[in-house]
Amino acid sequence: MAANASPNADGFCVEENKDNVYETVLGEIKYLELPLGITLGSVYDDQPNAHQKFIEKLDACIRNHDREIEKMCNFHHQGFVDAITELLKVRADAEKLKVQVTDTNRRLQDAGKEVIAQTEDIIQSRIQQRNITTVVEKLQLCLPVLEMYSKLKEQMNVKRYYSALKTMEQLENIYFPRVSQYRFCQLMIENLPKLREEIKEISMSDLKDFLESIRKHSDKIGETAMKQAQQQKAFNTVLQKQNNVRYGKNKYINDGIPEPRNEIVSKQNLAVEDEEEEEGHEDEVLTAHDLVDFSPVYRCLHIYSVLGDAETFENYYRKQRRKQARLVLQPQSNMHETVEGYRRYFSQIVGFFVVEDHILHVTQGLITRAYTDELWNMALSKIIAVLRTHSSYCTDPDLVLELKNLIVVFADTLQGYGFPVNRLFDLLFEIRDQYNETLLKKWAVLFRDIFEADNYSPIPVTNEEEYKNVISKFPYQDPELDKQCFPKKLPMSQSVPQIYIQVKEFIYASLKFSESLHRSSTEIDDMLRKSTNLLLTRTLSSCLQNLIKKPHIVLTELVQIIINTTHLEQACKYLEDFITNITNISQETLHTARLYGLSTFKDARHAAEGEIYTKLNQKIDEFIQLADYDWTMVEPDGRASGYLMDLINFLRSTFQVFTHLPNNNNDHAAMSGKVAQTACMSACQHLSTTLMQMLLDNELKQISMGAIQQFNLDVIQCELFAGSEPVPGFHGETLQLAFIDLRQLLDLFMVWDWSTYLADYGQPGSKYLRVNPSIALALLEKAGCPFCRVHRGMKDLSKKNNLFAQFRKNDRDKQRLIETVVRQLRGLVNGMSQHS
Repeated sequence: MAANASPNADGFCVEENKDNVYETVLGEIKYLELPLGITLGSVYDDQPNAHQKFIEKLDACIRNHDREIEKMCNFHHQGFVDAITELLKVRADAEKLKVQVTDTNRRLQDAGKEVIAQTEDIIQSRIQQRNITTVVEKLQLCLPVLEMYSKLKEQMNVKRYYSALKTMEQLENIYFPRVSQYRFCQLMIENLPKLREEIKEISMSDLKDFLESIRKHSDKIGETAMKQAQQQKAFNTVLQKQNNVRYGKNKYINDGIPEPRNEIVSKQNLAVEDEEEEEGHEDEVLTAHDLVDFSPVYRCLHIYSVLGDAETFENYYRKQRRKQARLVLQPQSNMHETVEGYRRYFSQIVGFFVVEDHILHVTQGLITRAYTDELWNMALSKIIAVLRTHSSYCTDPDLVLELKNLIVVFADTLQGYGFPVNRLFDLLFEIRDQYNETLLKKWAVLFRDIFEADNYSPIPVTNEEEYKNVISKFPYQDPELDKQCFPKKLPMSQSVPQIYIQVKEFIYASLKFSESLHRSSTEIDDMLRKSTNLLLTRTLSSCLQNLIKKPHIVLTELVQIIINTTHLEQACKYLEDFITNITNISQETLHTARLYGLSTFKDARHAAEGEIYTKLNQKIDEFIQLADYDWTMVEPDGRASGYLMDLINFLRSTFQVFTHLPNNNNDHAAMSGKVAQTACMSACQHLSTTLMQMLLDNELKQISMGAIQQFNLDVIQCELFAGSEPVPGFHGETLQLAFIDLRQLLDLFMVWDWSTYLADYGQPGSKYLRVNPSIALALLEKAGCPFCRVHRGMKDLSKKNNLFAQFRKNDRDKQRLIETVVRQLRGLVNGMSQHS
């Protein structure tokens, strides 16, 4: 470094500075104190050839170090040689040692492999143990969640949906927050709303199945409920009747006819006792809950309540039940044809409301009393309208009675569940009127059959047994008849006891409907009397009237009908006592309507009497139509006309039959005698009037004296018949007075006593008081007076066979007398007209 320095001082200083710099750089490189890049960069900062100088400096430094290394090597060479010599000496031992070490290492490695393997297993086990511990810790945290979720699934599978919802709440509130960091927890959380919807859908489906089930089984529910109500009522009735018997009260008493109701009551009593012994309490415990599983309703209600949607469920349930109510209340079109149709209809309705009542009492808020009352009022209006319509189609009284019994059981059953049924009992009063109408129609047929089968002759009895048999059926007492020996005859015909029995059967039938209507005995008594009055005044009266009007009924049968109605009329008081007895009404407290049988049978008798008179008059008219007078005959035949003799013989035989009718007491004799007398008087009056009309017939223009004489012979026979007392009981010439008008008229023409007639006209003691001037003038005109024909403006067509044809023309005085008579007769007729 000194050889390379510049000679001058400035240069020397510069060179010295550069050497210091290079020394510094070399020191830094030697000790690596600075990054080489910075160190080397400082070498090239001064002069362009500075790096060459630096290299030279670097080489000089290297040479110095080499010399130092050489010195050190020279100094340590002997030691190195000795070390090498020693090393060479131990080389053989080292080789042996290496072999031994290698072998030892090999053997050690072989021995350590199993240890290593076991160590690795231990390590792995330690890792697994640690992992297991971690897993166990996590599982202990997750297992309750999984168990609850598994429990939830199990509850879903076994359809314990309400418990499943509770489990969901526990999962959400307690368990899920502990494991919310796990993905399975998130999946479970996301699945819970789906499960809730599934539960809602399943529970709603179960509810729909339940609603469908109770719709199908409501008739069975109602049938069971009605049966229980009916059994309870029958049991109470039996107890009440037993109490009545125990205290000496017999509700049904019959006058001679065994009362079937007592037998029915005893059988009913035995049936109830046997049923209680055999069935025990089986029927008593049957309820709607026993017949129907209500768990779907409870479950669905709880589920919707837990889900906070109870109002939706309530609205849906009520809506569906209203729809079902409308379906239940809709009857079948042919329901009125059989009692089973009505029973099924009532059973369905009862079943519906029994279910509603059960739901009302076992749930809270699903339905309310106001809701059931509203539903019942709607149903009651529909039921009443349906029953009004369908009952109007019923023509069988037995069906109407069974309908009434069903309505009573129906009303009692629902009343037991707290539903008001007063309107149903009001409806029964309407149906009662219809029932009475059907009874009246049925009994009208029975009455007609009885009347058709009757022979209308007194009932013959040959021994005491037959007599008692008749008396047991009809309340008849006659001491005079009892004294007679057998065989004997009762005055009435066979139809009388049959009619009496049928009237009592009608009362029984009417009573059947009045029972169980929750009415007092007085009201029932009044209803029975009113219905019996309808039977007597309408049905029986109509049948009697129709019977009397039948053409084939002869006069003797009409007389027997009159006798029959008399006995039926007398039996009315027994019917009143019968009604009083079966209704258990005291005579002292009786304030009810009387039976109208008296007027009914009186009207029938009057109609029969009138029919007798009418038939007699018709027979007389038939004979009169056979008359064949020759009104122009000159001389009479000298004997009465054949038709008239036949007529008189008919009347005589007819009244003889009337007279010989069997009359076992004075009342019957007086009655039949009165009828015969009235009929005879009516026949004579009708015959007289008909003969008078024959003379005054407008088609008859002329009458000869011979015809008048022949007509007089016929009237004489009529008078002889009237005077022969064809019917006992007429006094003097009472019956002959029926022909007085004809007699005085014929006498006037036969005697030609006009002066007396005209002189005494209007006098109370006149011989021809019954001769009317207009009738005398009419007959005189028919007799052919010329003066009369002039005034009539008629031409004298025939003068022969004339009363005045025998007059000679020179008998002017007599002709003027006749003209005077005619003139006076006309004056009397005109005077009568003006007076009128």
